[in-house]
Amino acid sequence: MPELPPPTIPILGIPVHSTTLEQAAEHVVRSSVGGTGGWVITPNLDILRRTARDPGFRALYDQSTLRLADGMPLVWASRLRRTPLPERVAGSDLIFRLVAKAAEQGASIFLLGGNPGAAEKTAEILTAKHPKLRIAGIACPEFGFEKDPEKLELLTRSLIAARPNIVLVALGSPKQEHLILHLRNQLPAAWFLGIGITFSFVAGEVQRAPVWMRRVGLEWSHRLFQEPRRLAKRYLIDGLPFAAYLFAKSAVEGLRRADGPAAATVSPSTTPPR
Repeated sequence: MPELPPPTIPILGIPVHSTTLEQAAEHVVRSSVGGTGGWVITPNLDILRRTARDPGFRALYDQSTLRLADGMPLVWASRLRRTPLPERVAGSDLIFRLVAKAAEQGASIFLLGGNPGAAEKTAEILTAKHPKLRIAGIACPEFGFEKDPEKLELLTRSLIAARPNIVLVALGSPKQEHLILHLRNQLPAAWFLGIGITFSFVAGEVQRAPVWMRRVGLEWSHRLFQEPRRLAKRYLIDGLPFAAYLFAKSAVEGLRRADGPAAATVSPSTTPPR
């Protein structure tokens, strides 16, 4: 019998699964070993913003199988609306639990993307921790490969030949989501995870924020300090106003839930600020 996904809660009308890191990892690995494929997307504040504003990205999001809150703002918003998520489930944490369970249950992993050499270094570190881990393959396609039909076909064939249970796709959003959508048709029994910069974290190319900063929701400031030119617009110009809207909207929803079903029949506009 296929594994049943956990329940979801809506954040700005966008479903996010209510689950823990441990439960999510177990669900993915057990499903993959059982021959049932899927797609994990890990919405942080930026992905939630694009999902709410961009119908094209929302269409991608809606085709994913498991949506995990990779960002404390989503957890805080769930609490404000009185439907609390149990915890943050960051892709950069999930990879370690997935790999541990994959090694235990015999599931194979394919590492796709990242900076040159990052996937190889990540595989080396993970197999050192888990000697029974099966690495089905590693691929770091060159920039722009997705626009070249021949290179895309070559990558697809290599994945089909490798027959991995789980594919970790580290290309950044939305490139990784578009690629996953293409590859899923060719490998319906595999699980795909878009994990962004995670290979660079594991390989030590980029330092992740200390644990205390992650717990209090300040990991974004650590990233911004390391890459100000690339991330300033995302975090300061786009992110902060959207976060304010998210918290205000969630707080209003929470008050209406507290007042009972009669008050919940009226809802404000769900259109986020532009």
